[in-house]
Amino acid sequence: NRALMDEWYRHPTYDAYWRDEDCSLHFDRMNVPCFTVGSWYDFMNQGSLMSFAGRQHRGGPGSRGRQQLLVGPWLHGGLPKSNAIGELVYPENARFDTQEHMLRWFDHWLKDVDNGIMDEPPVSVFTLGENRWQHLEDWPPPAMREARWYLHSEGAAATAHGDGTLSTVPPGDEASDRFTYDPADPVPTLGGNNLIIDMGVKDQRPVEERPDVLVFTSEPLQAPLETTGPVRVELWASSSAVDTDFTAKLVDVRPDGYAMNLLDGIIRARYRNSASSPEPMEPGRPYRFEIDLWATSNVFLAGHRIRLEISSSNFPRFDRNLNTGAPFGEGAAGVVARQEVFHDRLRPSAVVLPIIPR
Repeated sequence: NRALMDEWYRHPTYDAYWRDEDCSLHFDRMNVPCFTVGSWYDFMNQGSLMSFAGRQHRGGPGSRGRQQLLVGPWLHGGLPKSNAIGELVYPENARFDTQEHMLRWFDHWLKDVDNGIMDEPPVSVFTLGENRWQHLEDWPPPAMREARWYLHSEGAAATAHGDGTLSTVPPGDEASDRFTYDPADPVPTLGGNNLIIDMGVKDQRPVEERPDVLVFTSEPLQAPLETTGPVRVELWASSSAVDTDFTAKLVDVRPDGYAMNLLDGIIRARYRNSASSPEPMEPGRPYRFEIDLWATSNVFLAGHRIRLEISSSNFPRFDRNLNTGAPFGEGAAGVVARQEVFHDRLRPSAVVLPIIPR
């Protein structure tokens, strides 16, 4: 709908137009039980998780404590007919009879059938890696503990063949990493929770060959590490441009080298402090950015490695930033941005993982 798109372009910031549409501001007016179904590779999954938590804890009397959440390993729309999401083929136990559960749900709330459905844990998530269902008392999981895995290098982290590493040891005095972002040659989207191309799981090694992708990889894990919950990246970076993007991608690297994408995210620099009040950057000045990667449930198995990719584009999953600071939707010609990523004692960049103790 062109008219609707034009209207959206007229509201590039989080203003009254978007606040009127933001259901998270009105959970207290919601008074209905709800069974929410999401998927780890669904482009709307963040909304599913936030809606469940908002209604469960901040909803009206008819909502609070009357929510259930199911998150599977699928794409948007729930369980597919096949056992594949992109290149990942999951086992039969990933299947969940959502229709049967919905019938029980409606029987309970609409027909007063005492079928025990509200005695069950409110949250069920499928955990990748170990390929099992977990039943939790809340989301995010009460047992979750945040752990920072810090970026390290000697200034040559570009491509998977560089010297970028991840560890729980905070950085000392380290060289920064530099790369060039050209909006005329963006990093192509390869899998993920997008609605355009290559949905689901894809091997990330092709994009990790690009010089505009910084790659930070842990040592092989000695024991399984479960990450269930929200993930974010705390990134210190600067740019030669007045506005640009920084992207991040969380990857599970198998012993054979296959790089399985789990999550991705982006921050537009002008909105680093507020979605309502954009601020240009001062070229060359370091800023702290927070990149929301949404959430996952994945066990990095023993022998696997944790990987984080940092770049400035993921197209067409995310629109290209032309680096000019022009209003959203205006301008066709971009400028090249020279990016610098810092990871030292005073500017410790890290990915913050939701660890479940074992």
